[in-house]
Amino acid sequence: MSLAKIISGAVFGIEAFPVEIETDVGMSGDPQIVTVGLPDAAVRESQYRVSTAIANCGYEPFVGRVTVNLAPADIRKEGPFFDLPIAMGILVASGAIDMEGVPLRRKPGQPPPRELHPMDLATVAMIGELSLAGEVRRVRGVLPIAIKMREIGVRKFLVPEENAGEAAMVEGLEVYPVRTLTQAVQLVTGEDEQTRPTAVRIEDLYVSHAASEPDFVEVKGQEMAKRAIEVAVAGGHNILMVGPPGTGKSMLARRIPSILPPLTLDEALEVTKIHSIAGLLPPEMPLMTERPFRSPHHTVSDAGLLGGGTHPSPGEVTLAHLGVLFLDELPEFHRSVLEVMRQPLEDGFVTISRAAGSSVFPSRFILVAAMNPCPCGFYGDANHGCRCSQTQLRNYRSRISGPLLDRVDIQIQVPATKFQDLQSIPAGATSARMRASVAKAREVQTARFAGSRKIRINAAMGRREIEKFCHLDEPAREVLNFAMGEMHFSPRAHDRILKVARTIADMDGSETVRPNDLHEALQYRSLDRAMWG
Repeated sequence: MSLAKIISGAVFGIEAFPVEIETDVGMSGDPQIVTVGLPDAAVRESQYRVSTAIANCGYEPFVGRVTVNLAPADIRKEGPFFDLPIAMGILVASGAIDMEGVPLRRKPGQPPPRELHPMDLATVAMIGELSLAGEVRRVRGVLPIAIKMREIGVRKFLVPEENAGEAAMVEGLEVYPVRTLTQAVQLVTGEDEQTRPTAVRIEDLYVSHAASEPDFVEVKGQEMAKRAIEVAVAGGHNILMVGPPGTGKSMLARRIPSILPPLTLDEALEVTKIHSIAGLLPPEMPLMTERPFRSPHHTVSDAGLLGGGTHPSPGEVTLAHLGVLFLDELPEFHRSVLEVMRQPLEDGFVTISRAAGSSVFPSRFILVAAMNPCPCGFYGDANHGCRCSQTQLRNYRSRISGPLLDRVDIQIQVPATKFQDLQSIPAGATSARMRASVAKAREVQTARFAGSRKIRINAAMGRREIEKFCHLDEPAREVLNFAMGEMHFSPRAHDRILKVARTIADMDGSETVRPNDLHEALQYRSLDRAMWG
């Protein structure tokens, strides 16, 4: 056999696509590997890793020119994904390994020879980077590739040992962990009958870590802020906290994971897929069972936040998908960085367009932002005098545009508390109580949007859903109309007030939105006029 075909896969954006690796080994010409099919530098360099690994594993080196074609040829291939399948293709095409099931030769004193049962390469896929010694190293993006392999009819998938648990999340696919090129060859030829497919009990991965999370009870005072956070998490609403330094804004934000509802299995696979592609999935964590909490530094770039690159990779808004994106010191972020968030906040996805194609990254997250009221931080603080001029104050606040602020459902002030008062403040709401309230509201929303594929929480409702589910009686309608006239809210703010009121009603078990629900929701928009009016 001089031609071999091996199935593999790669990722573009957050989607995987199959790659057929055709290998032809000639009997003449310089002994070199020529790779075609739009390979990048990392793929072209695989010829050196592959040829050295083959020699160091004790196989006969190829003697002629080897041509490797990565199909489809019109999609650029990146990364070291293809080292293992290229090496396997060379060994099969050159006849260095036997795929015919010939009995093993018997040495004196050994049992009678047995017949081998090679794998059918038409239903086997493989992926992995090779070291010069022939060890198979982990790669990123294995989960989405495994999903794609199952879709195209692959039955067996050879992956690096460190990626085996991740790939085994895909039901209906036999995942074999391989440590070396030699082991991979023995699996394919049938010599290795000891290695079994990796089995993972998904229910064992769902271990509650709530007890180890920081608890809201540790935050003395700030019960109004806790209530606002509870509402925000219950309905998936964006929230902005404004207050002087040291009032506990960051402390509050970093306790939000302790009240987030657990991921469903479908959500967990969705989040794991993203982190796998980004190379952020630890080997000991094949499935992300907790909602992500991302907190980028204010020096992050547009590409770092949204994603990008020649070969698009997910940014922070996508890594926070189905979780929380915390932006501390919000005005310190570049204005351009904040403005590019408007589209993902509104649409729930990011589109990255490049010459090679476009990638759509999901970005449905809760935005939690914190900021000081002024450059010195003490505007409106009774305990400290503000040193900022009106010009400084205006310039500071102008870093956050009205359209961006309009997309923040809940805006609250976090006032300073005197140290003496902290000693007498009783313990407030605990994470356990808040988590139970959030879970109750989420159950109501799950039932409400059971027939929708896109909407899971109140914050994601569109105009049609708002009209259908945000029922107002006459007193509540009068409250909202009066507030709209007095505070000059935008139509977008009108809709967001209704969504927050709907969440508050869900937390109280009310089918309709009552005047009190609207009053509380309106209270969470007071900064629109108090600070930016």
